[in-house]
Amino acid sequence: MRPSRSERLSVLIKEIISEIIFKMKDPRVKFVTVTDVAMSKDMRYAKIFISILGNEEEKKTTFLAIKNATGFIRTELAHKLEIRRIPEISFVLDDSIERGVKLANYIEKIINEG
Repeated sequence: MRPSRSERLSVLIKEIISEIIFKMKDPRVKFVTVTDVAMSKDMRYAKIFISILGNEEEKKTTFLAIKNATGFIRTELAHKLEIRRIPEISFVLDDSIERGVKLANYIEKIINEG
């Protein structure tokens, strides 16, 4: 089955925003991974899920820097996307990778003790 237009746009936005964030010159923005993009049904809004590596202070600083650069990121997205209406974007911190690592470590610890 062919992916829907919304799904194709989500994948494209994920790739483009990953590239934009990677090329940002802000020294506070480092170790950021775009994990997912959730589009609204009308494709006017996109939630960008990002994972940030580092301690709590570094995560907070990096997330704030990205939130403050939302306008810049959306403008860059508009230059690269060839669609009539660029979705409003918002960023959401995704800690699923971190939880997965903790769970894997916990399982390994149980296996090694047993």
